Amino acid sequence: MTYTAHKPDLAPPSDELRQRIPGWGVDLDPSDRPSFPREQSEATGAHWEFPERQPETWPRERSIEHMTLPPVFGTSCPPRALSGVIRKLAYRRYSEGRAAHWLLLLYADRVDAIEHHVQSLFTTRPDNPITQTGIKGEISGHGFRSRFGKKRVDTHHQWMDPLIVVGPWIASVWLVVQAARRVTSLFR
Repeated sequence: MTYTAHKPDLAPPSDELRQRIPGWGVDLDPSDRPSFPREQSEATGAHWEFPERQPETWPRERSIEHMTLPPVFGTSCPPRALSGVIRKLAYRRYSEGRAAHWLLLLYADRVDAIEHHVQSLFTTRPDNPITQTGIKGEISGHGFRSRFGKKRVDTHHQWMDPLIVVGPWIASVWLVVQAARRVTSLFR
C-alpha cells in the first residue's frame, strides 16, 4: 500500500522466480555483494502507521495512476486561467508514463509565462525585455567578444536568441495594433 510505514510483500517467492527466470538470485549470498553491510538496516525510522494528510484547499490535479493525493503536496501555484486548464487536462487524460502528459505540462508552463507577461502589461511596472532577458549584459559585459573566437556551444543557436526573446513582444504589439484597427474600423 502506498504511503504507509510498512512495505507490503509484492514479490513472488524466490523458488518460483529461480525456476522461471534463468540466473535469478545469483546475488542472494551476502558475501557476494559489496553493499551488504549497508543493507542490513530493516527499520525504516518511521514513527507513524500512515502520515498525517495535508488539507486540500482546492481540487488538486491527480495522476490517473493514483487514487489519492500524496500526504504532502505543493500549494504555491494553484492552477489558473488557460495554463491551469491545460495542466488539468494533462492529469485527467494521460498517464504519467506517456509523453503527452509531460509535453502538456511543459506547454502549460510556457502558457503560464505568457499569461504573466501579459498580466504585467496591466500593472504599474510591466516587464522590461531589455534588462530582464540579458540583452543589456551582452552589450555591457563583453558578450560579443566572449562569444566569437571561442569554442562555446551556445554560439550554434545564438542566431535564434533574438527571435525567441523579441519575437513574442513583436507578435504582441502586432496583435494589439490589429485589434485597435478593427475596433476603430467599427466606429467609422
